[in-house]
Amino acid sequence: MPFLRETEYTAEVMWLGHVPAGKSLRADAVDTLDLGFDGIKGERHEGLDRASCVRVSNLYPKGTEIRNVRQLSVLSAEELQQIAQDMGLDQLDPSYLGASIVLRGIPDFSHIPPSSRLQAKSGMTITVDMENAPCVLPGREVEVDYPGHGPTFKPAAAGRRGITGWIERPGRIQLGDRLKLFVPDQPAWAYENGLVSD
Repeated sequence: MPFLRETEYTAEVMWLGHVPAGKSLRADAVDTLDLGFDGIKGERHEGLDRASCVRVSNLYPKGTEIRNVRQLSVLSAEELQQIAQDMGLDQLDPSYLGASIVLRGIPDFSHIPPSSRLQAKSGMTITVDMENAPCVLPGREVEVDYPGHGPTFKPAAAGRRGITGWIERPGRIQLGDRLKLFVPDQPAWAYENGLVSD
């Protein structure tokens, strides 16, 4: 019995980016991406494993070799527009955020459940790690082109920074492709403040 439930939501690929290894966070816009088990070739976040960072510092000393579940940064076009508005900008170029993929069509995208899948018609499948918490690095990229707006990024992006993910089934993705959303078929965890709620 499948444990991933197909939803009614399908998202269109609006933008694709490649963040060159060894450079800044800024992504180069591309028309297609070849996604392998190790992510995107030559990319900043490529690899089956990675060095642990501050995001998992309560689990491992910084630099510990761990599985790379942050191969991709996937964002919502609708949430990007909300971030831009809160920053006082007409629009926000996803390249500043080191985006891999920008999708349109899934509401409250940054909060889709961990372990959800985004699957193309070809079978290429991305597994969702979790919500991507905003940091100051994209703000530094914004500041270069829009002085005074960089510091506004982190608060504006709270709850809207998209998700990180990894490749479960390799394949090619291109502009205009559609990705179907599958979510874990289980109830939300109801444990809060030491009490199990109904």
